[in-house]
Amino acid sequence: MRTISDPTFVFVPGGSSNARAWGPLQNELALRGHRSYAVDLPGHGDRADHPAAYYRQPQDLTALAAAPSPMRGLTLQDNVRHVVDVLHRLAASGPLVLAGNSFGGLTVTAVANAVPELVDRVVYLSALCLSDRAMLTEKWDVVDDNLLDAAVARIAVPGAGIPGVARLNWRGAHADPDLFAQLKAAVMADSTDHQYRMLLDSLDPDENHAVLKEGALVRAEAWGCVPHTFVRLSEDMSIPPAVQDYMIRKADELTPANPFEVHTLAASHVGYFSRPEIFADLLAGLV
Repeated sequence: MRTISDPTFVFVPGGSSNARAWGPLQNELALRGHRSYAVDLPGHGDRADHPAAYYRQPQDLTALAAAPSPMRGLTLQDNVRHVVDVLHRLAASGPLVLAGNSFGGLTVTAVANAVPELVDRVVYLSALCLSDRAMLTEKWDVVDDNLLDAAVARIAVPGAGIPGVARLNWRGAHADPDLFAQLKAAVMADSTDHQYRMLLDSLDPDENHAVLKEGALVRAEAWGCVPHTFVRLSEDMSIPPAVQDYMIRKADELTPANPFEVHTLAASHVGYFSRPEIFADLLAGLV
């Protein structure tokens, strides 16, 4: 029987993603007796007003480029307020473990900075963890041989020109086998083609790059007081292991008395969608 001390896992999605991507992992955690909640960040998910042209077939790229974005004007603080509200509503049920993937790590950090007293642990599933202002403005001293940048360049919607927002036509990969294979290799190579199609169809076209602000940097006096775990994904070709290790090392230099607890899974960047069992086992083991 569950007790009040059992944790609730709160999941923050990565770029272009939303609560739906966490479904397979949430199911596995439920089978192990754990509560979880997947967040739709502002401008994301089923309630956001995404461009209709993104979903119509055949696609009209001119209409897609011209459509307004549900993320226009949103900031990192909008993300933080939304997640903090979720945490307040869940806190009565027991401890909270805040976990994020990829771009979602920026919001995870900002939330832990804002309300460290609400979070019992933060977990980065190969997620961005920035601990130095130079990481926002300068080239990192690490070899980044990711496959994602080149693949994303092929699905960027030309002419969109939305300030602070990147618009990507993920669904265009369905009609281009070469592009499909390139994106799959970068994001979820350890899945079947069918699983990757399901992920593609769940993705939102827009992502808010306005969250790349100083508020997303680790603050030693706040975030640094919260236990934190980094789950390295050794088969990740979007944020390769060398980049993950660099972020771990830089954060540990800032909070040497409270370093990352590090675990490694042989999984891809979004392996929690295609291989949720191993992620559920690891997360359940943390508590």
